[in-house]
Amino acid sequence: MKKLILLLFVCCLVVQESQSQNKDIYTIRNIEINNKLSNFGTSYFGNDKIVFASPRKKSFIINNTWKPNGQGYLDLFVGDMMENGEIENVKKLSNKLNSKWHEANVVFSKDLRTAYFTRSNYFKGKYRKDKNGINNLKMFKATINSKGAWINITSVHFNSDEYSVGHPALSPDGKTMYFVSDMPGTIGGTDIFKVDVYSNGSLGAPVNLGGIINTLGKEMFPFISETGVLYFSSDKRKEGLGGLDIYQVAIGSSETPVNLGSPINSVKDDFAFIVNNTDKNGYFSSNRLGGKGDDDIYFFKLEKVIEAVKEMKCQQLVTGLVLDKNSKNRIPNATIEIIRKGKSIETITSDERAKFSFKADCSSEYKLEASKDTYESNTIVFDTSKDSDSQLVLNIELEKKLHGFVISDDTIKIKINPIYFDLNKFEIRDDAAYELIKVIAIMKKYPGLIVEGGSHTDSRGSDSYNKKLSTRRAQSTVDYIVSHGIASYRIIARGYGESRLVNNCSNKVKCENYEHQLNRRTEFVVLNPEILNR
Repeated sequence: MKKLILLLFVCCLVVQESQSQNKDIYTIRNIEINNKLSNFGTSYFGNDKIVFASPRKKSFIINNTWKPNGQGYLDLFVGDMMENGEIENVKKLSNKLNSKWHEANVVFSKDLRTAYFTRSNYFKGKYRKDKNGINNLKMFKATINSKGAWINITSVHFNSDEYSVGHPALSPDGKTMYFVSDMPGTIGGTDIFKVDVYSNGSLGAPVNLGGIINTLGKEMFPFISETGVLYFSSDKRKEGLGGLDIYQVAIGSSETPVNLGSPINSVKDDFAFIVNNTDKNGYFSSNRLGGKGDDDIYFFKLEKVIEAVKEMKCQQLVTGLVLDKNSKNRIPNATIEIIRKGKSIETITSDERAKFSFKADCSSEYKLEASKDTYESNTIVFDTSKDSDSQLVLNIELEKKLHGFVISDDTIKIKINPIYFDLNKFEIRDDAAYELIKVIAIMKKYPGLIVEGGSHTDSRGSDSYNKKLSTRRAQSTVDYIVSHGIASYRIIARGYGESRLVNNCSNKVKCENYEHQLNRRTEFVVLNPEILNR
């Protein structure tokens, strides 16, 4: 999406700078590596290096100019992070990661062996466009070998030619990756999503962070601090000073994100905020007035602890497993919607071990709605305690969907339309044969299934006559099923006569013909339902 690209490499908007409000909290400085071009999007590479995006050197093609701003295509550069915040000894990060098109916004795993980065839709020598002729952004993964070379560059599985994916960020434990996209399911222009990062390196399904984080505008540049605070930029919040502003909110919180205010934010675009492990200093990018180029990198120092971060909310960990209700087997990759005060605040997924966890506010009621293909959804409601940092363990059980069956009063029946018999007759009609074929198909699908074919009559006629008639009807249906290859021991004929009416049309009660017909039925009840859970 072109707008995403334009905002990724933030363009200018000429307006007047607002006055500082938080100078006693932050001091900021435009660092020396900035020039008249765009320099932005810093990422930590270990404890002593910084990676950022810039068009400062020519790339691999002769006409290395991006038409929207007349500058070269962006590459990833790495430099030494000095104690005063300056970035020195700058060089290209890797000719393998950098291509002849745009690269920006990279994040590294804690062991520095894996990188996720944003690139133009260019892979294996092919430059791709969507149906409107736009080259969208994609996210790629790379690993580093023993010689320090980046190899195994792969496209993440949720990329598409038809929308953009980028701006990766990792949680402190490396088990969750956050990113930005305008993929289907986006609330606004671009939203922040998350995916699970599994122990084998694979990624889960994207989950939108929901309406607390995302707006009808554009949310971009996520970063998660070691203290579990999500920082991101947004352009459509009422607290904004102008353009993209930087906000913070605790991961998993249902509170409204807080604008960092000036001098971090300005009336221009402010984005790509990162802080180091101590939350005492960091970097952000901006195209504010007074800068050296289109976008500049700013170093900030936190002069005192921000009260919003210092006063940690009372929260506790909710964790548990998603289990099969009958077999108690674990169900991985189940979707769990977290609801508080009637509003969905987050959607999470159980991991490959079927485990889920999230932070919940103390003294609050929550509802969890769990779902998974082939299972019936289930909802549980619980209250958290008033104790901070405590842990609540609960499991969610899901029951398998039984396609072809109906469950009523703890009885499982094969799902068919009613089988009707002519009055006082027990021969199988053509419409009944059509339904019995469904029973045969189910019994062939579940070769261990044992079924009772129970036949019922209406109340007209004597009890003894109806008992005999229902027994004959039950036997005729069983004979039909056995004649189609089902072993006789698997289906039992039983006539109930008028002993189990479904309405009040008993002896001497006046009823319409259609009401009596409801009682003339044959049902196929599963006698060993445990076979369905294998």
